[in-house]
Amino acid sequence: MSPASKITPRLTEATSSLTTAATALMEEGLPWYQGLGAQERTWVASVAQAGITAFITWLDNPTSQPALTTNVFGAAPRELARVISLEQTVALVRTTIAVVESAVDEIVPPEDRPALREAILRYSREIAFSAAEVYARAAEARGAWDARLEALVIDSLLRDELDESVLGRITALGWSGDTSMVVIAGPAPATDPQSSLEVLRRAAESYRIDLLTGTHGTTLLAVAGQLPDPTKAARLLAPHFGVGPVVFSDPVRTFGEVPEAARAALSGLRAAPGWADAPRPIATMELLPERALAGDLAAAAELIRAIYTPLAADPALLATASSYLEQTTSLEATARALFIHPNTVRYRLRRIADLTGFSPTDNRGSYTIRLGLTLGRLL
Repeated sequence: MSPASKITPRLTEATSSLTTAATALMEEGLPWYQGLGAQERTWVASVAQAGITAFITWLDNPTSQPALTTNVFGAAPRELARVISLEQTVALVRTTIAVVESAVDEIVPPEDRPALREAILRYSREIAFSAAEVYARAAEARGAWDARLEALVIDSLLRDELDESVLGRITALGWSGDTSMVVIAGPAPATDPQSSLEVLRRAAESYRIDLLTGTHGTTLLAVAGQLPDPTKAARLLAPHFGVGPVVFSDPVRTFGEVPEAARAALSGLRAAPGWADAPRPIATMELLPERALAGDLAAAAELIRAIYTPLAADPALLATASSYLEQTTSLEATARALFIHPNTVRYRLRRIADLTGFSPTDNRGSYTIRLGLTLGRLL
């Protein structure tokens, strides 16, 4: 009679008591186990018992390849991999093996103990590899599921179809809370799209930026959160987009504002080639003239609101802006045309900059103000 044939019946009889001893040892020595709910503890106990049973089966035929992934970890639902970490699973396995090893002296006669201890050592190594395989597969499946979920969320935000189901998906993706967000749009890299998204996600994670991302045709879109400085966040992520302009929206606080921010970012991306020397990345507000000329009615309305409306409310400022920008960019010539002192012109130009956010003495600012005045007069 082989040693295994004498040992396995005794181990089989002791399976229940060994499982109970293993869970008791976990309760005593593993803090994370103490924090589990009743259902999760049942799952862990199932894995421990399945591990002992699989060991007994393997012991009868140690030359066979043990199907540990199915026999041991198949005893618990897939959700267990999300409840406890790989490190905690290894601790579970070690505890169970330690209980079996401690019971060797009670279960088997002295002459069979060395063989059983060697078998336990070999088995514990195999089951550790099996645990790593389970978690690797779970991570791979989770990554694929997250990518599909992200694509659905981005599509819903673009179509302005924000409801409880979309918010639930965002929560499932691990969004950390109600923080300042920006929408970033740019060309997708020419390489494999999925690989590019993974690189972007890893970059965001390294900078501690929350990220939802996806590709639409040749455009890569990203919603970035946890942003003390949205401009800096866009600058950090821009290198991971493809060749061409990268545009980011104004900061928003809620997901309800994201669809409008996305429309502005996509509008800015289409209009960006109109500014030959545009920086990368660039804010949607800085592209208001190009967006308006490209037919973006929201951008045209914003130019009118920001420039024409406040200046039209002050005839002196409107006259100064018109004379300085549309007739001559000379302080003295403007002063002569309006019969005022040059210092008065200087003061009014500073007031225009304060009111509109664009400086008449700056090339880009003067261009924006002129277009805002033109649109205001037309409408």
